[in-house]
Amino acid sequence: MASACAGVTALTVLGTAPSASAAAPKEACTGLYNARITFWAMTCSQPGEPMIGGFATWRNIPITFDQVDTGSATVQAANYLRVSPNTSSSPLAPNIEIGLYAEKTGKTTHTYGPRWSELTTSGGRTTAIKAGVNPTKPDKRNHTYMTVRQDSGNQWDVLYDFNKVGSTTKQLKVIGGNTNRIDVGLEVTGPKYINVPSIANRMQFMTGNKAWQQVATGNVAKSVTLPVCSTTHKPPSCFTTKLTDNSKFTQWTVSKPRRQAAAVTSPAAAPVAPTRSPDAAAAGLPSTFNGVNQQALQACLENDPDSCLATVPGLSECVVTVRVCNAAALPSSGASEDAAADADVSAADIRARAAAAFGVPNDALTVEPPASPAGLKTRSNAADGSGDAAWTVTSTSPTPGLQRTDRRFDGFTARYSAHTGALLEACWGDLCDPS
Repeated sequence: MASACAGVTALTVLGTAPSASAAAPKEACTGLYNARITFWAMTCSQPGEPMIGGFATWRNIPITFDQVDTGSATVQAANYLRVSPNTSSSPLAPNIEIGLYAEKTGKTTHTYGPRWSELTTSGGRTTAIKAGVNPTKPDKRNHTYMTVRQDSGNQWDVLYDFNKVGSTTKQLKVIGGNTNRIDVGLEVTGPKYINVPSIANRMQFMTGNKAWQQVATGNVAKSVTLPVCSTTHKPPSCFTTKLTDNSKFTQWTVSKPRRQAAAVTSPAAAPVAPTRSPDAAAAGLPSTFNGVNQQALQACLENDPDSCLATVPGLSECVVTVRVCNAAALPSSGASEDAAADADVSAADIRARAAAAFGVPNDALTVEPPASPAGLKTRSNAADGSGDAAWTVTSTSPTPGLQRTDRRFDGFTARYSAHTGALLEACWGDLCDPS
């Protein structure tokens, strides 16, 4: 589905490559999304032309965990969009990932919220997103996930709910031919303890002339590494999946049920009642913000976010120019969390979680306690949570980082919320270098 982009100058696609007919990237998809303890229900799409933007939308559905002690084992679920701008040298090329993540942190506790990552062959970094309306609440609200190449150079901006939340530093030049990929779907570690209701993923890509389109069905591959739920393969170790399409990718619906009752339901997402009326959502907002009709945007986000780029006046131009388009989803101006003595996350908790997440022995970590709140005030409005009181964990030991590959990188640094234990930001390998 293309959106009108009148008056917007098309980005120049730099570089060349031999032309190639589009095809589903089956080998890349099954090779990349396949591991022993992590499981996927992913789609991988190859547009067959230069791609300078990726977009996906789904609701903040409630992900629940069994209230049992799982020790130091990692138990988490993530639903994300991944854009690889240039795969000419390898399917495992530098890429941008943005999505929703939930992790079990204790017998009765877990974290939940969006973040974005830049993953490369020399390291990576990830950052929690603190902008948006209730980004960390499973209230079934629609949210949008987007990355768009900058007007000049090879780097990309990342947008959440149509507002910029970060930029890449290590992406490769966009070239022609079959040299890119856009993936969307669900990743689960520790499926025995997790219930993920149906998530309806809708996805589009931006062509070189800034038109948003759906991928042709013939260019879509799948990697589903747990059996399909059935009377033979019962929950919790199974997925339900459905690709809704005609000639174009329309929706990838996936769930990971915990119990048998959930397995017999259709994977198609049921209609969700609006969390609030569009008029209420737009109350107190300017009628127009950076050229975007705000009432139309809030109504679209509530009812049909997949169509917003085509139907909301001013939005398709804003996301490729100003890139701050949603007045309701700006970073909060409230003070950062108080890291006083009521913080309920211990050094031992953080050490164990970091060791498991980054594949490093406990005794190879350095754990620093949270800084005083006074030292954080100047950063309290950060959209990425960098002003939150946090535990800081560092190591110089080899680590895979948060990348599901066999590569190892030199060391990592990670910051965890002093109150919730949520991962605020992390880097590993060369992407920890401030230069």
